Amino acid sequence: MIDGTIFIAGAGGIGRAAALLLETNKSLNARIIIGDIQKAQLTDCLDWVKKGNPTTQVETFEMSTTSDEKLKEVLTQCDVLLDCLPGSFAPKMARLALERNAHYANLTEYVKETEEIAALAKDARTGFVLQTGLAPGYINILALKLYDNFVRDFGGNQVKKMQMKVGALSKNALAPHHYAFTWSPVGVATEYVKDAIIVRNNKRVLVPALSGRNLITIDGIVYEDNFTSGGAANIPAALADKITNIHYKTLRYPGHYKWVEKTLNKLPISENRIDKLTQIMLDKIPIVDEDVVIIYASVMGKDNQGFLRSYEKSLKILPMQIGNQTLRAIQSTTASALCEMAYYLLTQEKSGVIYQTDIDKEAFLNGPFVSSVYGSYTEA
Repeated sequence: MIDGTIFIAGAGGIGRAAALLLETNKSLNARIIIGDIQKAQLTDCLDWVKKGNPTTQVETFEMSTTSDEKLKEVLTQCDVLLDCLPGSFAPKMARLALERNAHYANLTEYVKETEEIAALAKDARTGFVLQTGLAPGYINILALKLYDNFVRDFGGNQVKKMQMKVGALSKNALAPHHYAFTWSPVGVATEYVKDAIIVRNNKRVLVPALSGRNLITIDGIVYEDNFTSGGAANIPAALADKITNIHYKTLRYPGHYKWVEKTLNKLPISENRIDKLTQIMLDKIPIVDEDVVIIYASVMGKDNQGFLRSYEKSLKILPMQIGNQTLRAIQSTTASALCEMAYYLLTQEKSGVIYQTDIDKEAFLNGPFVSSVYGSYTEA
């Protein structure tokens, strides 16, 4: 049994799900502290966790908007900081972890903030795992595992394409937007506006978000996919010389991207374009609890006889029961990957910046937290 103290920053849907998973999974015997700037959010979070696990020992900490001194005192006692705050706060939280000699893991798909943390933590004595939720996160390690399998079977010179696709979707979606929010509206707007990094002909390039709309059939259901920012993590930078084409796309129901493009075309180019799109979507699109997460990864190339081969994996994750609570699919898929990194950091001697390409893929995919949600990994 592994001991340690874990601080979760952010008592929203993912933070509270992480707390419940850490408590109900017996792989760790951790003291858990969850912090937030909103007292009401903390109270609601604790009530939610208690409903899931009536014997919970989770502690709460009210973070301040004006001073970090008390937070620094608490972090001095902690082994790991799990950052579930909006991505704009990530560099600040990473800096606090660095100062207090704590491990750190975050979820954000924000590229600029990730680069800032990478520079900050390159010589850290503790481990800093970046972009380790669902997408970026699980989807990248799944694709990397398929890549390893393909290279094992056919060699590394034959790989032509790596595709990563994830959709956090509602079970139902109405016209004209064909969508409902199951996670952060500002996160959705951000990935729709900021450029995406892909690999095209072995060159790492920036392409506009929503500039690659296409159709894909997964398990008999047709979805749209499109370029969005952040989901590829560090794979384009790490594998551009080995894989001809690499991309990450977000899955949606057919018709959604056309609606978003029409909406964006009506907005002036400005610094607050993300805020304006967020507000328009919140006015038009409902927030729902019933959700589904669709995951698809593939690696394609030539086999030893010159035939085109594809190694692929798809998953459909529905809400699931954890203790006495039902976790939405987006909660369980995101929080379990984050909890897996807490387990990883507490059981491995790691330091400095840790990217998705640095993680032991087999250990992650079959780890105690990830496998409890995604199921055990089996070969393609």
